[in-house]
Amino acid sequence: MNTEIVALTEQIKEKSRFIGELRSEIETVVIGQRYLIDRLILGLLCNGHLLLEGVPGLAKTLSVRAFAAALRTSFQRIQFTPDLLPADLTGTQIYNPRDGSFSVRRGPIFTNLVLADEINRAPAKVQSALLEAMQERQVTIAGETFPLPDPFLVLATENPIEQEGTYPLPEAQLDRFMMKLRVGYPSREEERRILDTYATTKPGFAIRPVVDPAILPDTRRLIDAIYADDKIREYILDIVLATRDPASFKLDLSDLIRYGASPRATIWLTLAARAHAFLQGRGYVTPQDVKSVAPDVLRHRVIPSYEAEAEELTSEDLIRRILNELPVP
Repeated sequence: MNTEIVALTEQIKEKSRFIGELRSEIETVVIGQRYLIDRLILGLLCNGHLLLEGVPGLAKTLSVRAFAAALRTSFQRIQFTPDLLPADLTGTQIYNPRDGSFSVRRGPIFTNLVLADEINRAPAKVQSALLEAMQERQVTIAGETFPLPDPFLVLATENPIEQEGTYPLPEAQLDRFMMKLRVGYPSREEERRILDTYATTKPGFAIRPVVDPAILPDTRRLIDAIYADDKIREYILDIVLATRDPASFKLDLSDLIRYGASPRATIWLTLAARAHAFLQGRGYVTPQDVKSVAPDVLRHRVIPSYEAEAEELTSEDLIRRILNELPVP
């Protein structure tokens, strides 16, 4: 290992101390969701939006609220409903009858962290209103463009079970999310702690703001400097290209994948692998970093074919097969 990587690793160990403090503060109220907490931190480090999927009651909303409270940032929760309008999200023009002028009233999207609760309950017009904000980090109201604050993250939740009154998210919008997270049930021990902590008529919620977002620009520059060897870069390309043309990698998946991952997957997989290395206190990316984040980056970008659905194979199953069968550098 050359001296530059050693020096970078030492610098990362010094600059990443706030991660432990942030994680510990969130875990004072969120029990048994370490994977979710770490992925929220990854999204913050990479400046990427996250989609959280899980059945009700798994602390998705609580985790996002605790995450926002532990940061010195502004936060808005938007409950998505079938009658929501784009203006309810982005804002609108208000007429002033005194002088006949119009003024812009900004919507709740003008904040650092947006919790889009049950995002799949809003109609297509509202979904499309998010596209410009998520990709360009700006909003256009009556022909005038307004920049959104930095950082700006959309943390969206959706319920995979109850589909009545929901609208499937367009693929173009799904691709704007850096990762899609599957939130699972806690273990028996964790659920006992939940019982002991929250089985009360007045459950508490007290989080201290422990991290100032002003440190993020320097932290992100460090993450961009993390070394990714050419073999790692080629491995990332192999994974993404294998979702589009499995036969060229001698993978028997051609009839099972309808659409593969977009170039955004390549970008986010590289950034997420670097951020994962940062969380581990390393100045270089390993194949395990890539494999750890690949399912989260790819699960909403790999679309199974009808044949795969007939065999009850999900995108997760297909991604697992690609990661298991591709040669690892």
